[in-house]
Amino acid sequence: MVDTPKTRALNYHQHPKPGKLEIRATKPMGNQRDLSLAYSPGVAEACLEIKEDRSAAELYTTRGNLVGVVSNGSAVLGLGNIGALASKPVMEGKAVLFKKFANIDCFDIELDETDPEKLAEIVCAMEPTFGAINLEDIKAPDCFIVEKICRERMNIPVFHDDQHGTAIVVGAAATNAIEVAGKRFEDIKIVSTGGGAAGIACLNMLVKLGVKRENIWLCDIHGLVYEGRAEDMNPQKAAFAQASDLRTLDDVIEGADMFLGLSGPGVLKPDMVKRMTAQPIIFALANPTPEIMPDAAKAVAPDAIIATGRSDYPNQVNNVLCFPFIFRGALDVGATEINDAMQIGCVKGIAELARATSSAEAAAAYQGEKMTFGPDYLIPKPFDPRLMGIVASAVAKAAMESGVAKRPVADIEDYKADLDRSVFKSAFIMRPVFELARNTVRRLIFAEGESERVLRAVGAMMEEGVDRPILIGRPEVIKKRIARSGLRIQPDVDFDVVNPESDSRYRDYWKTYYDLMKRRGVTPDLAKAIMRTNTTAIGAVAVHRGEADSLICGTFGQYLWHLKYVSEILGRGDLHPVGALSLMIQQSGALFVADTQVNPEPTADQIAQTVISAARHVKRFGVEPKVALLSHSQFGNLDTQSGRRMRGALDILDTLDLDFQYEGEMHADSALDPEVRARIMPDSRMEGAANTLVFANTDAASAVRNVLKTRAGGLEVGPILMGMGNKAHIVTPSITPRGLLNIAALAGTSVHSYD
Repeated sequence: MVDTPKTRALNYHQHPKPGKLEIRATKPMGNQRDLSLAYSPGVAEACLEIKEDRSAAELYTTRGNLVGVVSNGSAVLGLGNIGALASKPVMEGKAVLFKKFANIDCFDIELDETDPEKLAEIVCAMEPTFGAINLEDIKAPDCFIVEKICRERMNIPVFHDDQHGTAIVVGAAATNAIEVAGKRFEDIKIVSTGGGAAGIACLNMLVKLGVKRENIWLCDIHGLVYEGRAEDMNPQKAAFAQASDLRTLDDVIEGADMFLGLSGPGVLKPDMVKRMTAQPIIFALANPTPEIMPDAAKAVAPDAIIATGRSDYPNQVNNVLCFPFIFRGALDVGATEINDAMQIGCVKGIAELARATSSAEAAAAYQGEKMTFGPDYLIPKPFDPRLMGIVASAVAKAAMESGVAKRPVADIEDYKADLDRSVFKSAFIMRPVFELARNTVRRLIFAEGESERVLRAVGAMMEEGVDRPILIGRPEVIKKRIARSGLRIQPDVDFDVVNPESDSRYRDYWKTYYDLMKRRGVTPDLAKAIMRTNTTAIGAVAVHRGEADSLICGTFGQYLWHLKYVSEILGRGDLHPVGALSLMIQQSGALFVADTQVNPEPTADQIAQTVISAARHVKRFGVEPKVALLSHSQFGNLDTQSGRRMRGALDILDTLDLDFQYEGEMHADSALDPEVRARIMPDSRMEGAANTLVFANTDAASAVRNVLKTRAGGLEVGPILMGMGNKAHIVTPSITPRGLLNIAALAGTSVHSYD
C-alpha cells in the first residue's frame, strides 16, 4: 500500500482491531463467585436499591460517568450530510477524546432519523442509560429543535457541542484577543459569516460577554441578515437582523473590529481586511480551508490577531479545550443541565489558563512552538494537563452557585486538587511532601541552570511559592531560554544566578575546592579549571560553604560521574552515599525500588543501610514502609552470593530496634503477593504486599525501574540520593520538569522531619 495520508488514516482505524474504542470490565470475572456477584443472583441487590432510590444508580452503575455522544450525521464537520452510519468514526473519535482528556466513558449512538422531533424523542428515551448527552453534528435548524426538546424533558445535562462548545472556545479566544488589542467587548463591531448552529451560538456567547447586539452584523450565503428578509430565515438568525439598507459582507466590513467566520473558504478578501480597524481580530474558522488564510490577512494587516480551526496555525479554536471538562465538572456535581453560568465559567477558565505560564507538559507535546500569551497564543493547547483542574472546577463551582448541582462538592479547592491528582500521577503521593515544603524555605541550587526543563521546574516552584532557587549558568543564555519558553520568571527577582564564566566568588570557590581535594590529586590549576567548567562541583561547593542547602544535578551526563563530585565534596562526617531510591507510581499504587545507582554489588552492611534509609524516605510520603530484600534465593533455598548477602543484611537488621516491617530474602512475586508468600513462608514477619523492594545489585534494581517506567506505564519520582542528609540529589537525563519539581520539593524538606 502506498503511504499517503489516506492510507495512514485508514490503517489507524482498522488495525490492530477495527474502530477506536472497546468496552472493558472494571470488576474481576475470574471464578463462579465473581459471576454470581456480577450477574445472577448478586445483580438483583443493586437493581432493588436503584428501584427504591434512583440516585443509587450513580453508586452501583457507570451512569454517573457515562456520556452518550448522539448524532444523525446530518452536518458532519467538513463532510456535510453523510448519514448516521458514515458518521460513526467521528462519534467514536469524540468518545475517545472524552476518555483521554477527562476520563469520561462514552457510548457513541448513531441514529438513522432525520425528523428532529422524532430524533429528540429517541434521545429522551435514553435518559436512564446516561449521566449526560452530547449532541453532535446535527444540521441547523434541526439541532435547535432537538436540543430544546431534550433540555426541557431530560433531567441530565444536554449539550450540543457544535453550538456551545465552539462558542465557549471562541469566547475564551475573543476575551484574550480584545485584551491583546486593548479593546472592550461593549465597544467593538463584529461582522460574522455563517448562520448555522455554531455561528449563532458564538454570537449569543459574545453578547453574554458584553458585545452589544446592535454592533453585530450577521451575513450568510444570501448576504446580510436584515430586518424584513424572508429568504432562508429562522428565529435564531432573526435575532441578529439589522435595520439597514446594506446587503453584502463587502458593504458591512468597513470599520469592523472583529471578523468571525464559520462559513466557507475564501469568503473574506484581503481588501476587506484593509478596511477593518487597526489590529483587526480575525477568527477564520472554516475547516479545512478558512475564510482567509492567515498569511493573506497578515500581508495587508501585519498586526492582525488571527485564529483558525487548523492545527498548523497559531490559535486553533478546538472544541476539545471545552467539552471534556465541562462534562467532567457537570457530572461530578450531578448537574441537571449545563447552563449559561457554567458555560461562562468554562470561558473564563480557558482564557485565564492561556494568560498563565505555559505548562511543561504542553511544551513537550508542542515542541518548537512559542507559547507565551499574546497575538499568537490566545488559548491554551489541548494537551495542557491543567485544563482539567481549572476548567472542570470552574464549571462545577458555577453549577453549584446557580443551583443546578444535585451533588455539590464540599470544598471546591479540594475538588480541584483531586482533578489535578487524576492528571498528574505524582500529585497524590507527593502531597505531604509539598505541604511540608511550604513550611520551610531552603535554597536549592541547580547545576544545569540553563536547561529548559530546569527553568520550567523553577517556574513551577514559583507558582507553588516554595524555596529559593539558585541556577548555575550563563545569565544571557538563561534569559534567552526563559523568553523562548514563554516563562515569566526573572533572574535576581525569582532566582539567583551563579555564572561559571564570571562570578565574584570564583576565587573563594576554587580555593575551597582545592583545600578539600589537595591531598587527593587536585592541583590549584585543576581546581581553577573545575570551578570554571564543572557545574556539579560548583553546586556542591556552594552547599559545602553554606550558600545553598541542597544541590540538584544530573539532567545530563552519567549518574556516577555526578556522584563522584558530590561524594568528594559533601561526603564528610556522617554523610556518605548509601543508595538511590526511586518511587515508581503505577495504576496499582506506589512502589519504591532501591538501590538503582550507587552500589553495584552491595555488601550485607550496605544492604542493611539501604533498607534503613529507604524506610526513612518512604515515610516522607506518608507511607508505612514494608521492605522486601530480593534475591534469586528464597528464604535460604539457594546458597548463592546474593542470597548470602541478603541473609547477612537480615541478621544485621534483626539486631536493631526498627519500627517498620522487613522480610527476606525472597523473590519479587513473594514480596508483592501475600498469598504466594504465605504458601512458602506461612509465618512471615511481613503482612500484606511489600511496597519497597531492595535488590542485591544495581543491575537488577535499575532494570526493574526501567521496565516499570517504560513498559508498565509507571511514573518515576527520584532517584532520591540516600545518606547525604538531603544535601544533594542526582536525577537522570530522562527526568521531566514535573519530576524536577518533585525532587525539588523533596530537597526542600528535611528527611528528619519524618522521623
